[in-house]
Parts: sequence; structure tokens; C-alpha cells
Amino acid sequence: MSRVLNFFLGYSLPRISDFHNGCTKFQDSPQIRSRLSYGKPSAVQNCKRVQFSPQALNLELAAYADLHSLPDEAEARDGRDSDILPHVQTLRNFPEEELMGKVVMVRLDLTILLREQKKKQSPAGRVISTIKYLHKAGAKLILISSWSARADSQLLKLERVAEFLSSELEMEVIPVELGSGFEQSQMEDGHNSDILLLENLSQFKQEQANCSEFARCLSSGVDIFVNDAFSQSHKILASNVGITSFCYASIAGFHFDEGMSQLKKIIKMNKRPYYAIIGGANLAGKAAALQFLASRCDGLVFVGDAAFQIMHAFGLAVPMELVEKESLEAAHMLIEASKARGVQIVLPKDFWCLNDHYPLQMKICTANHIMDGWKPVDVGPNTLEEMISMLSRCKKILWIGAIKFAASNQESAGTSKLAAMLYNLSQKNCDLIVVGKQACETFVGKSSYVTVDLIENASIVWEFLKGRKLHGLLALDRAYPFELNWDAIYTNTTLPLVVDVGSGNGLFPFRMAKMRKDWNFLGMEMNEKLVSRCIDHVSQSGMTNGYFIATNATSTFRSIVSSYPGDLVLVSIQCPNPDFNKPEYRWRMVQRSLVEAIADLLASDGKVFLQSDVKEVVVRMKEEFMKYGKGKLAVVHDLDDSTSHQDGWLKENPFGIRSDWEQHVIDRGSPMYRLLLLKSLSSG
Repeated sequence: MSRVLNFFLGYSLPRISDFHNGCTKFQDSPQIRSRLSYGKPSAVQNCKRVQFSPQALNLELAAYADLHSLPDEAEARDGRDSDILPHVQTLRNFPEEELMGKVVMVRLDLTILLREQKKKQSPAGRVISTIKYLHKAGAKLILISSWSARADSQLLKLERVAEFLSSELEMEVIPVELGSGFEQSQMEDGHNSDILLLENLSQFKQEQANCSEFARCLSSGVDIFVNDAFSQSHKILASNVGITSFCYASIAGFHFDEGMSQLKKIIKMNKRPYYAIIGGANLAGKAAALQFLASRCDGLVFVGDAAFQIMHAFGLAVPMELVEKESLEAAHMLIEASKARGVQIVLPKDFWCLNDHYPLQMKICTANHIMDGWKPVDVGPNTLEEMISMLSRCKKILWIGAIKFAASNQESAGTSKLAAMLYNLSQKNCDLIVVGKQACETFVGKSSYVTVDLIENASIVWEFLKGRKLHGLLALDRAYPFELNWDAIYTNTTLPLVVDVGSGNGLFPFRMAKMRKDWNFLGMEMNEKLVSRCIDHVSQSGMTNGYFIATNATSTFRSIVSSYPGDLVLVSIQCPNPDFNKPEYRWRMVQRSLVEAIADLLASDGKVFLQSDVKEVVVRMKEEFMKYGKGKLAVVHDLDDSTSHQDGWLKENPFGIRSDWEQHVIDRGSPMYRLLLLKSLSSG
């Protein structure tokens, strides 16, 4: 059943034909070139333009290039720090009241729902919980996903998937095709509770290419993006990376949040002994990950094809057809690293083997004497007995990869017996984390009470252990659930605080901090590279009243500023970057959540300074502050006759310090549109 989307989007989605010939190119113009800026292209509430001096321009273009290019290969790291698992905004910590009436797009993994039992604490159960929570909070939902052609052929049809979801959610899900050519229309209020499902994203090549224009169109009218497809977090897609540029808040759903928690458990050394059972092949490709595990675990138990590479490196007799020549160096390095740290390496003593000429006959071979024509299909009984005896003493176990071998389709008892023993351990005082589809399948349905952490997508875990970036995770908004140590940031935390939202390269806060030693200054900027440079400058200059945080102020302003010990006396939002290609995106510059947080936290007689060289931008910001400021803010008119235009705009910057872009606009003879808002004493 096809219905229009416009009842809460307010305008049309593009036709599918718009994307078949590739992404629409960025339409350059003199006006746009003069406003080239950095930061997330549409999350302009935190972006600021810079003056076109040669030095500033080079800095700006470098930052712009950094944000619009992705590395071919992420570097491996010795540690797994905040660059890999940053503190991100999650649905669990996001203010529920902010969801009411908002258009929320949820990226989910439909394959989980299509095949899995729906236990409350299962991945499928968590995905369903995310959708139901958002719906109950009053959000208007659009679901997006991709599903494989290998699934049930009937479920490949959008209408059938929508029917399936309607049954699972016990709510109506409306199928919507991007190519249906939506027309402007109004729908009765009763339909606002419907959930929309957009068509299969896998059919769009722009999805895999992370096409910015496709992501922009996909997110048309969307306020908040919720990523609940943890299985796709290692990929760079328009639906998990590009889309975050066009939503004022990008947060993790319940299933995604649990996936992050599971990764943290893998690297946490909270219980010892901690052993890792490693299956599968391609030892060379997993070298960095295995080196990292050797730095964390007390023992590495090798099963599957990986075992033969370690045995060969030890000089044990191994049939050469089982040896991966490219893995020899990696195996030697791992052995040396394990020896240096005293990590035990456990290898199979015997195998169940199969001969192609006798497909129904299995035979036990010792590890150093696998007869010609016989191929290992599973670890043997002696190996299994030793593993069970050794692992029974562990307090934490990671099982990643299949025990069975690449050439095996034969069933044997090794995997099931080991799984049963591990499950029994998990019922006691042993943390068990199981990674990989085959390994997870052995634990599904064992108990209604989940005591085992199951991560079906092994690719994500391997990428994480290798130290590579999970771009779907890094694209989410940063959050500050922890308390900032303000005493370590500022010398005197009793001083009044000034916050510059979208601080850019920090020139305005730096100049103000130098002039006003009686105030503390905080810059909030989404571009992490610029923030890093600003913090370096703070350190090198010895500044004690200035600091910068990489964050989306729209979603984190309240949580950050509310913990500051002193008074918030001034908030500035200067020259946010409008989207000239899509005028309807200008409303994203200032959002309700930011305005309400500022109005609540601002001290009595506190001020908000707004300015831009684009009149429509300031007008829109003023409208948002008047609409959502809870009646606490009023426009300051006529400070004196010399500083105010007749139409209400301030002639001069009331603080006497110009931002870099402001100075550029003044130098070229163009007007600046400025407003000052005051919080009244009675509203404090």
C-alpha cells in the first residue's frame, strides 16, 4: 500500500530516476565559493566561516578536504582509545521530551528481524524496543534498511517487508517507494502514528558510495537520525555516515548501544584468566588483531585453519596444502609477542579427518601425523578434553570464529560439546563473548535468560581489534555523559562563562579571552581537527581561561554547560553557514533543543549574540529563539542611538571583537546583521 510521505515531511522526496545516473554534482557559484566553510556541510549550527586571508584560507581548505575524504586504510593502533570507541549520544541518554513531534529516521538491520527469535534481550528484541520507544515518545518514524537477495524471495518485496514489520511491531508500517513521485498533500491527524518504511537501499549504488546528494535527499525533512544497524558500522554508507551531515542529532539506538558495550567488554581486562578461542583462516589478514589479543589475553587457543599456520611456524609437521604461505611471518611475530608477555598458545593435539573417497567415514589423526588424502574437519577428542579442562578455570572467554575447518561440511561433536561446556561456565562466574555466525548459532535458544554476549557479525569485531575505525560509529554525535573536570580546564571556575557555538578556528574566543581575563571562554565545534588545533594553541600559549570541545552543541549543550560551577553569561552564534543549494535547510541552523537549553541555563541578565551577513539566517535564528525561548529572552533594542539601525539591527559588534568572517565582510563593504537577546531578571 502506497501513501504519501508529506504528512510530516512537508515536501516531496526525489524520484528514483534522479539517482540512477549518479550523484548530483555540487553546484558552484561565486556566492557559494565566497562562503566556503568547514564542518559538516548541513549541520551548520556548529560551523563558522573564516576570513579569506592566505593563511586562514589554507587552514580552511585543509579542514574542508579532511572532512570530505576518507582514508583508504585506517591505521592499526596499539590501544583502543576514544578515537575507536568515542562517547557518543545514545537514545538511552537522549532527552525523551526532545522526540515529541520530531521526524526520526531509524537505520536498522532488517536481516536480524527476518531470521531471529524475538526474545526481549536478543538483537531483534532490542531493535524492536528502539522503534517502539521512539513511537511511544511521539516521534514520527521513517525506517530505512537494506536486505539481501538471498533472503526469502517474497520478503524481497517492499510491501511484504512492511507487512512483516507491522506484525512484529503490532503497528501499521507503510511501504514508501522513493520513485513514487510524491505530491504535496495534507493527511488527517490520525495518520501521524503511522510508521514509514523506505524501499531497499541495496538497489542504489549511491548508498554504497556514500553519495552526499543521495544522503541529503534520503534525509529530507528528518530531524533526528537513529542508527540501530550495528552490523553495518564498519562500512561507509550514505545511510549511516553521509546522512548524519543533514540531521541536527545523530544518536545510537538500543541495539547499536549494546554492540558498543560488547566491544568494550572484549578489550576490558576485568577478569583473569582471560582466554581467546580463535577459529577461521586468513591469519595474515588478522595479524594486527591477534597481536592486540596477545596484549590483553592470558592465552590464545587456536582451532580451525588458523591453527595450522601457528603449528607450521613452531616447526611442527603440517601438510603443505593446509599452510598459508603469506601467514608465516605473521605467525612468527605472534609467537614472539606471546613469548615476551608469557601468553600461553594452545594448539590441537588431534583432529577428526575425512577422506574424499570415503565421505561417510571419519578418522582421528594426531596433529603431527595427518595421513595423505585425509583432511581435518574438527578438533579431535583429546584436544577437546584438554580445552575443556583448561578453559574451565577461566573467568573470561572470547570465542571468535568457527572451530570447524574451511574444507569441512561434515558435522561432528566437537563444536557442540565445547559450546555446552562454555555455556555452563557462563552460568557461573565466567564472562563469555561469542563472535561469528557459526559460533553464535550454537548458543541460540539455549535459555530464555541470556547470559552470553552474542555478536554475529565477526567482521566488525575483527576490524575493531585491528584498530581500524568504525565509521558508522564515528559519524554519531559525541556525548558527554561523564562529568568534565572543570578545575583542570580553567584556573578559576567561579568566573562567568561565555560559550561560542560553532567556534571554527577559535579566533573569536581567543581574542575575547585575551581581552577579558575576568571571563572563561568555551568553544563548541563539530570539526575535531580544528578543535585539536585550538587546544594545542591553548596549551602552547599558556591560556588559563579558554578551552574547546569537539561536539554537536545542538544535542550536548545542556549536558556540558549545566555542570559548570559558575554562571553562563553569554552565548554567541556567529555566521553559521547557510545551505545555498537548499534554502529549506536553513532552519537547521538553530534547533529547539539548543534554544531551550540556552534559555534554561543562561544566568539572569545573560545575553545571546546572533550575527550573520545573510539576513535570512539571523531572522530565522531570531524566530527560533522567540518561539522556543520559553518567554525568557527578549531582543535588545536601541542600546544607544549610535549602535542601532532603525530596523533593529545593531550597527556595531557590542563586544568590540570581530570574528574572522565578520572582519572579511566588513572589509568588502557588505553589511552584517546583528542581534542581542537579553534574559530578563524576572525569568531567571
